[in-house]
Parts: sequence; C-alpha cells; structure tokens
Amino acid sequence: MSADLLTRILIWGLFGLGFDLLFGYTGLLSFGQSAFYGTGGFVAAYLLTSGIVPHMLLALLVGVIVAAIAGLAIGYLTLRRTGIYFAMSTLAFGEMFYFLENSLFKEYTGGENGIAGVPPPEIALGFTTINISSGWPMYWFVAAFFFIGFLIARRIVRSPFGAVLKAIRGNPKRALALGHSIQGYKLTVFVIAAAYGGLAGGLLGVFQSYMPPDAFSLDTSAQLVIQTVMGGAGTLLGPLLGATIWLYLYDGLQQVASVGAHWKLILGIVFVILVTALRHGVAGGILDYIRRRSRTTKVVDREARTEAIAPLDIVDPIASNRPGAPVLEARGITKQYGGLTAVSDVTFSLAEGELRGVIGPNGAGKSTFFAMLAGELATTSGQVFFRGQEITGIGVTAVCQLGMSKSYQINQLFERLTVRQNVIIPVLARSRGKFRADMLRNLHYSSALDEQVNAAIELVGLTHQADTVVSELPYGEKRRLEIGLALATGANVLLFDEPLAGLGPEERVHVVGLLKSIRKGRSMVVVEHDMDAMFELAERITVLYEGRKLAEGTPDEIRLDPAVQAAYLGGMDEHESA
Repeated sequence: MSADLLTRILIWGLFGLGFDLLFGYTGLLSFGQSAFYGTGGFVAAYLLTSGIVPHMLLALLVGVIVAAIAGLAIGYLTLRRTGIYFAMSTLAFGEMFYFLENSLFKEYTGGENGIAGVPPPEIALGFTTINISSGWPMYWFVAAFFFIGFLIARRIVRSPFGAVLKAIRGNPKRALALGHSIQGYKLTVFVIAAAYGGLAGGLLGVFQSYMPPDAFSLDTSAQLVIQTVMGGAGTLLGPLLGATIWLYLYDGLQQVASVGAHWKLILGIVFVILVTALRHGVAGGILDYIRRRSRTTKVVDREARTEAIAPLDIVDPIASNRPGAPVLEARGITKQYGGLTAVSDVTFSLAEGELRGVIGPNGAGKSTFFAMLAGELATTSGQVFFRGQEITGIGVTAVCQLGMSKSYQINQLFERLTVRQNVIIPVLARSRGKFRADMLRNLHYSSALDEQVNAAIELVGLTHQADTVVSELPYGEKRRLEIGLALATGANVLLFDEPLAGLGPEERVHVVGLLKSIRKGRSMVVVEHDMDAMFELAERITVLYEGRKLAEGTPDEIRLDPAVQAAYLGGMDEHESA
C-alpha cells in the first residue's frame, strides 16, 4: 500500500474510533456523523486558508471544538428519541449540514468547489519549524494523532464511564433503574464522537491540501457505518481494520479493467460475506476465537457454590426518618390510561424492617402499583413517600439513588456482559452518583469497590460464575443475578417483582432462602404468585383486586379472609392447605 492510502486509512480509523464509542459501546446508531467530520474539516481549512489562525494545530483544535459544540446541540435534540427515530433524526441533521455547506455558508466553504490551498502542516518548536511534507512524513504525522486518539478511546472504554456505556448498550432500562442518568452519558459520548469526527475532518483537509464538499455527504456517514460494522463494532480496532479492507478494495477494484463498473457490486458482496460469516466483524471474530480458546483451557469448579447467609452492607444505610414512621408510603395512588383505571385509590405503608407481600389475580394491577412505588411510572393522582420525602414523579434513577431498588419479573440483565461486569454497574451508581465523567480513571480504582462487587456476587451464590457471560447462565442463576443487581445498589428498601417466576423446585428453595437471608437491616416488598412462599416469607400481605386494595393483614388473616378466598384463592376452606 502507498503512504497516501495508509494515511487515508488512519484518518478514517480515527473518525471510526469516535463512532465506535457511540455505536459499538453505547449502542447509538447515528447516520449523521458526516456533519461533524465536515464541520471540523471546513472550520480548520477556512481558518488556515484565510490566515485567521496561521498555526495548524490551533486551527485543528478550533475545528474540534466547533464540531463538539455542534455535537452537543444535535445530541441534545436527537437523544430525546431512541432506536430508529434517533438514527433518522441524526440523518436529517447530516443532510441539513450538507445543505448549509452548499448554500448559506457557501461563502466560507466554497460550496461545490470546497476549500483548496490548505497549507501543509508546520509544527513550530520555537528554535525550529518542522515542515510535514506529503508521503511518509504525512503518514507518521497522522499516525501520531491516531495513536493518541486510540489511547484516549481505550482509556474511556476501560473506565467507570465506559462500563456504564456498555450497560446502556445492553439494557438502558435497567441502567436507569440501577441509578444511572443515561441521558447524561449518551450526550457526553455523542459529543466525544463529534470531536473525533471533527479532528479526522481537519486532518483530511491538511492531508489533501483541499477540503472536499462531500465530507458532509450521506455517503461519508454510510461508509463510516460500513467500515465499523465490517471491521467489528465495539472493539476499537474494528474501524481501522474495516477502513483498511474497504479503502484497499475501493481503490484497488477501480484500477482493474476487467471489473469495470461492477466494483461497487463486488464491494457490496464482500461486505455481506464478512458480516454474515463474522457476526461481530473481523476484529470481533478474532476476539471470539481467542475467547473460545481460553475458555477451553480454563477450569471452572461448578460445585464451588458459596452459600452466603449474612446480609450485604454495601453502603451505610440511609438514616431512618422519625421513629415509627413508614419507610415507604403510598397515599391514595391512582393510575388511569384514558378511560381504563389500572389502580384506583390504593393506600399502602411499609414499616422499617418489614417484609410485605403483595398478591392478587392476573389483571389486579400489581405491576402498575409496583411501578408507581418504584418511581418507574407516574401516578395519575395520589402521592408516594420514601422516608418522609415525596418521590412522586421523580423517576426511577432518583429513587434508586435515595436508597430503594427493585428486581423485575422478566429478567432485565446485561446479557453480553459477565456476572462481575453486571454487578459493577449498580455498585458504581452508589459510589459515583447518577453521572460522573470519569473517563480517564481506571475502572478498578478502589479496592473497596471490588470488595463490594465480590460480596454481592457471593451473596447470591454466583462466585463460581463470576466471569461467565450472562447469556450463558442457566435461568435459575439469572434469577439470582436479577436479585443481586438490586442488592448491589446498596439500597435497604427492596422491591421484588415475582422473584420465583419460572423457577424449578430446587431453585425456588435457594431463592426463598436468599430472600430470608437478606432481611436483616432491610425493608422489602415482594409480589409473588407462589402462595406457599408468600405465606412463609411475609409478615403482612396486601391483596389487590381489580385495581383496588381488597384486604390487608397477616398471612393467617389473609388465608381465612372470605373475600380473598372468593377473589384469589378459589374459596379455600380453613382446613385446606395454602
């Protein structure tokens, strides 16, 4: 390969590093990255050609800053949406920037002609000036930027900030429920990706001595996505490998006379073959192979289950409010969906240290009621209080930060992460708060953090599976991990939504034993259909029926209540077993 081709590969690789942080590690697919690539490039090129900023490095820096500001504005608007709506919104902004470059800002960008005459890079050292010529000197100049950009991206990925990004990619709903303000993380990584794009665009203009108008085009964004997916999203090296394959074939095929106008077809076939044969791209395929080899040589003692019975004190418990006051209270909460009332005027209180059961037939409103208690769902009317503080409508993230967490009926785990990486996420939320941009800090910055993670894993009996990817766990162990994530937040008020759902008899015994073991120092609300387990665990039980509170009392009182028997237990007589 020529020096010029290798230089272009590095520029695209640098551009791809930022996109990989956004897409590969956070799961945000943007089709508008050309907006930042073009912005950084044209700002730097204009400053250099107009003589406003004669220093090349300073012009590049200004281009990066302007691209980052554009990223902040666009990210603030587009990240309100998710999935395909987010992707289409970024596409629209990319097309808007392309239009502006050719119309409103034509005087500065040169319109369809671009900006020619960008001076070659010079580095003034005071005692001498280094002139960077084309060819290999330019390659090493760009390579230095790529290397620095790669090291920064690698540090971000391995930081607490990066761990949260991976959690957002895997399950944003659970990341929110574990106490992380995911919008802050999304916006930050969007700005970082924009800054990488701006730097790559600036280097393109310096490298070519010309800033082309197609830097803003949709084709630029499309090529970035193709290269990243082909090389392997979520690997950092993937974008560079993808750029190498794509640009080498892009240039090479057009030089082959027999190929003629079919070079795009061949490129497309190569892309389809690679992404079909290697689901995670070239770099991802290599990493998967290495993991498989290491897994076959690793001995795992699956009999070494740790039976933890002592409660886990991850953080100091939040101080109780006045003596005798409920730790969690709902006052006449109602939830309506149009003309349908899912929960109607339910009053509820949970005492400090109490384990309360909530039961009711299907359609009784249990899930809706539970979601309102946890802050996931706003009430139509009524109020929810936690330790005397009203938490109505403040959101599940804020509720978790106050010291109340929940598990889910359907597992909400980070399937692509290991058990240890899963448990790190709630522990980070308690130690760092809702958001912290500690991108250059080592993930294992504190031995106390690792101790808390290990203690949480031990408590739910998954020490022997700590480094196993969650998707490979059997269902029963996933249920225990589901409970473990709620425990690892350090919350001392816990809401468990059908923790025994889908478990076999043996696993039910383990989970019931786990729930008993963690009661000390904690207040708990459990929704469950297993009546035997509920009568064994709960001190008091609340019965919901058709969205209203039907009854409340001790297990014996509920067992014998005629209204409960008629509505839920099928007319059970006193002498019949529960």
